[in-house]
Amino acid sequence: MIRVSSRTDPSRGTAAGVTVSSLLAGILLASLLFAALGVNPAQALARIFSGSFGSVYGLGETVTKAIPLMLIGAGLAVALRGKLWNIGAEGQLLAGAVCATAVALRLKDSLPAPLMIPLLFAAGAAGGALCGALSGWLKTRWNVNEVISTLMLNYILAELVQFLVYGPWKGTTQFGFPYTDNFAVSATLPCLGPTRIHWPTLLAALLACAASAFLLFRTRFGFETRACGGNPEAARYAGLAPDRTAVLLMAFSGALAGMAGVGEVAGIHKHLSYPWAISSGYGYTAILAAWIAAAHPLLVIPSSLLLGGILVGGDAIQTSMGLPGSAISVFNGILLLAMAGGEFFLRYRVSMPLFKVRRLSKKAAC
Repeated sequence: MIRVSSRTDPSRGTAAGVTVSSLLAGILLASLLFAALGVNPAQALARIFSGSFGSVYGLGETVTKAIPLMLIGAGLAVALRGKLWNIGAEGQLLAGAVCATAVALRLKDSLPAPLMIPLLFAAGAAGGALCGALSGWLKTRWNVNEVISTLMLNYILAELVQFLVYGPWKGTTQFGFPYTDNFAVSATLPCLGPTRIHWPTLLAALLACAASAFLLFRTRFGFETRACGGNPEAARYAGLAPDRTAVLLMAFSGALAGMAGVGEVAGIHKHLSYPWAISSGYGYTAILAAWIAAAHPLLVIPSSLLLGGILVGGDAIQTSMGLPGSAISVFNGILLLAMAGGEFFLRYRVSMPLFKVRRLSKKAAC
């Protein structure tokens, strides 16, 4: 007989055990996928991790892919603590990229880099925060589910980017490609040596993870976030403001996603281009990063490096083993489903008592 009982407050050890077990279960299921495709699972997994962590170039690309995941994942982790599902980080990243591009194209080289770069990040954060706050306001004003509103905004922002690069912002120096003109040198982010690691965004990502953890666990707002996420009605009765907290959480999450968009256009591409070129699904992959980290912003750092490595390794197995490009997306999807399944074991305790042993009293034994 299987007995299921609720967990009131799982310990850190239990949470860590469930997370690791879910991750291993996801890798096992993904191995079955590779086997079904006629590929040796052990060889595929080894190729993924050797391609991303086994060389200086691979490690540099892994960190490059992890930068937007850290920024977005930290914001998503904070929102998850408030029981808010921000599925719109992909669109918020694009909003940040659009706002940063608007500033870069408008100001060109009129400002030096020490002034221009912070202005780009401020504009990107404002764009992402506006999109996030809009979804939070729709939820609190008309009870619109944030999953639906944020997801729909992803498509709206993607179409906006295409309209801009094919229309009013199409560059005159791009020889027919639907890109904007390249940013001025003062509006581009410096990289570490020969790598593509744009270190200002990396620094911002690390600080964002640390600041998010401090916000959650060392401030009044963090307490309100956890209280409103745990029981909004009880929080409202205690004098807190769940609606205001929800809007602020979505705005904060969107702001970090917008900053990730700045890093992509100013650090990688140097111009605005196709939406799928700016973000190769970072907004969705970051959901998995936040989930693997158990919604702890500091743990988002290693989880982002892991997923960044998987993205880079996916390119390696695509070229060397002949697997389709969608295989790594399915791999990430399997990991997400496994982590979602593990959430059940965090909320409930499952036991299988085969039999009960009753102690006989001394009187009965006699």
